[in-house]
Amino acid sequence: MQSEEVRNKFIKFFEKRGHKEIPSASLVPEADSTTLFTGSGMQPLIPYLFGKEHPAGRRLVNFQRCFRAEDIEETGDNRHTTFFEMLGNWSLGDYFKEEQLTWFFEFLTDVVGLAANRLYVTVFIGDQKNNIPRDDESADIWQGLFERKGIDHKVVPIGRASIGHQTGMDGGRIFYYDASKNWWSRKGKPEEMPSGELGGPDSEVFFDFGTPHNPKFGKYCHPNCDCGRFLEIGNSVFMEYQKNEAGRFEKLSQRNVDFGGGLERITAASIDNPDVFQTDIFKEIIEKIDQVNPKLDISVKRVFADHLRGASFLIADGVRPSNKDAGYILRRLIRRVIAYEIRHDVHPDLLAEIPRVIVEKFKKVYSNLDLDQIIEVLKIEKSKFKAALSRGLNELAGYKEINVREAFHLYETYGLPFELIIEMAPKGITADIKKEDFDKEFEKHQEASRAGKERKFGGHGMLLDTGELKATDATELQKVTRLHTATHLMQAALRKVLGESISQRGSDITVERTRFDFTFDRKLTDAEVAQVEDLVNEAIAKDLPFQYEEMPLDEAKKSGALYFFKGKYPPKVKVYYSGDSLKSAFSKELCGGPHVTHTGEVGKFKIGKQEAVAEGVRRLRATIDG
Repeated sequence: MQSEEVRNKFIKFFEKRGHKEIPSASLVPEADSTTLFTGSGMQPLIPYLFGKEHPAGRRLVNFQRCFRAEDIEETGDNRHTTFFEMLGNWSLGDYFKEEQLTWFFEFLTDVVGLAANRLYVTVFIGDQKNNIPRDDESADIWQGLFERKGIDHKVVPIGRASIGHQTGMDGGRIFYYDASKNWWSRKGKPEEMPSGELGGPDSEVFFDFGTPHNPKFGKYCHPNCDCGRFLEIGNSVFMEYQKNEAGRFEKLSQRNVDFGGGLERITAASIDNPDVFQTDIFKEIIEKIDQVNPKLDISVKRVFADHLRGASFLIADGVRPSNKDAGYILRRLIRRVIAYEIRHDVHPDLLAEIPRVIVEKFKKVYSNLDLDQIIEVLKIEKSKFKAALSRGLNELAGYKEINVREAFHLYETYGLPFELIIEMAPKGITADIKKEDFDKEFEKHQEASRAGKERKFGGHGMLLDTGELKATDATELQKVTRLHTATHLMQAALRKVLGESISQRGSDITVERTRFDFTFDRKLTDAEVAQVEDLVNEAIAKDLPFQYEEMPLDEAKKSGALYFFKGKYPPKVKVYYSGDSLKSAFSKELCGGPHVTHTGEVGKFKIGKQEAVAEGVRRLRATIDG
């Protein structure tokens, strides 16, 4: 099948079974502070898995654009991509295992046309430590489904995936694995999950391409082997548990089904080819790369195809290259492509021609893809990087040897990827650096950066101990506290003037001013600025009490309190609000303090400079008197 046919037939299949199609969410999650990107279709549905009523009902279906930054280094083989499309269906407290497994099996065999005897499945072996039982129900359902097709259905209890390499298939069709393979939550295995997180056992379906086993991945092959013979094409998660504050697992108020199936992978299985880059999804992109430079190694072609596709979709969803968060990942994708382009002497039209093919391929499904916008962002980033790259290569040319710290200096200062440093090191010099050592140096840098952030006021919503303001700096501390409170009032006023779609994208508070970044797609008019100032100053003039209530995180969010969507909050939080009650408050927000006790202490509020910091993101600077 072509990918478009798989996508359409999946939606229609579940619509016939009472599901309502919901739209694909942005790659940048609006209300999930746990991750930079939407990496699965379930992320936007978290509140509904907890029991909130969805406006479209209890049976949902969609296709979701997804991005996983952790797969950047894996790109180049035949199955890993950073950007991918996930087919998904959900039951929010409606049907459960019997219907879900039966329907997915029917879709694969009767609609996509996969041979049932080339499908293998895995189920959860249980977790005695956390009192989570073995999923015998799913195993029994699968046995019945295979039996009706006249296929052997032996059950094999493997447990840890590493054991599978020692025992092999053992004639099995249905395999039990532990939580490292058949448990799903956003935070990994049960013991790794924080309190409040939800998860559940899952059942995965693998397609057997029949390729010879590569013994470097273990003595024997089994469904979770990484040799390439088996490809996971779908995962039904039975989301029915939540971890409580005591570390125990409780049943949710409803049993949910959360299914995700990779469009690229199901399409690859439908054409019986384990290389997702040979599906129609990538066919025209790879062909264009061949036209630009036909002699490239296949792994490099895959990097070009994947990274430019991923970059195009990130740009379309408003991400711009920068040195932090989502912008950093986009910059990393683009610069890796540019580095390979230079290293392999690829024609410079690559960054313009490939996005053109990508937009033509996907525009009718994702209408927000804007070719001119994508090419402009790539062009600007290439111009910036080539200048830095030239300086970095000049410095590299003077090295007699390279250790891991020097390699990281070249990366941090000039943006040279690790692979390019090794590839372009002058001949005859020592450059025996392991990638894992470079990664450790990167982690140390990140930890140092985080520690640095904890030494200043920042990340509006949590005021941290600066380690800089001494006892003699009480006046400065008081000024920052007043500005911090003023920022709460400003955000509330912005939402009242510009609408509740306004959300925080960052802030920075110093002794002199507050700086606040928020989502908005145009410059504020002078009248709007004046209106925001007036609302804040009115709240200050009323001398409202500024107080807090402490409550569980989930309850705080349900109260309507604002919170920074990328913020990391403990299970129990403080909601600071201005007014006599939380319900009637002028402003209410999750925060760690400190604040003034009454708004009258803030002083007269004044907005100064405004500017654009990224597509769809504005920045305001404001001051207070005194």
